[in-house]
Amino acid sequence: MALGLIPSDAALLCVQAGVVAAPRALPPRVQTGLRRFRGRGWAAIPVASIVGVIFAIRYASATADWLTWLALIAVPLLAIAALGWLMHGARPWLALLVPILFLLAWRTPSTLWGEGAAALLSALSCVTLGVLLGAVTPAGWLKLGVIAMAAADVWLVGTNLLQAPNGVLAAAAPGGGLPQLQSEQFGTISLGYGDLFVAGLLGAVWSARPVLQRRAALLTVLIAAVFDLLFLVVNELPATVPVALALVGIEWWSHRRAAPERRAGRPSRVSGRRGRWTPAAETPPPGS
Repeated sequence: MALGLIPSDAALLCVQAGVVAAPRALPPRVQTGLRRFRGRGWAAIPVASIVGVIFAIRYASATADWLTWLALIAVPLLAIAALGWLMHGARPWLALLVPILFLLAWRTPSTLWGEGAAALLSALSCVTLGVLLGAVTPAGWLKLGVIAMAAADVWLVGTNLLQAPNGVLAAAAPGGGLPQLQSEQFGTISLGYGDLFVAGLLGAVWSARPVLQRRAALLTVLIAAVFDLLFLVVNELPATVPVALALVGIEWWSHRRAAPERRAGRPSRVSGRRGRWTPAAETPPPGS
């Protein structure tokens, strides 16, 4: 029996939120080694990943075949990195789960087990991509990249530029019955790879602050649950939007909470003399 709209949607929303909660910060030694690669230009990758792919498929449909083979090779390798190293709770032996998930996706593609395994592989790969991109992109610029990606997604959906190329990409298969890992299908709901990629980027923004990261994951799933009520009247939604709104919400909450502390740290005048600055060590960081 086919899985209905609500359970299908709920499952993929939980996967997306899980990608937000999963990335962990790289060790300081590794971050130091990657510092020479840091730059603002990396923030353009999120927008390019959606706009570039859509227009490439629109004007060269063979791009979809190339992307499905790229996903078939890269996704399992990136998933191994996530389970073995780059996510919270990672252990080297957990990487052994990747071949099992791959076999499930390959041998049972039309079952919920197979669809779920393929979606998990894609989700884990996006955890790795989020950690790596977050390590070389300044946090402020990475946040702008998330917002810009969601804005581009809204534009593509609203102008009907996304639907046809996205359908071509979702239908592309590597052949031999091998799994399609370039997009996710679970029950009656499908999710684009970019919708998980943007979740990995949001998780990377706060990978060094797990409390804020978990709040962002919870806010993502709550916003997405309300946002997806629009499925009652439309057939396609930009699933990057709830992630971007969660980013805006957490930023607003963090700045609002920090405002009294910033005011307390301003210089004051007592009897015509300037007061002391509150030492930074005595001011609890937001989210602690």
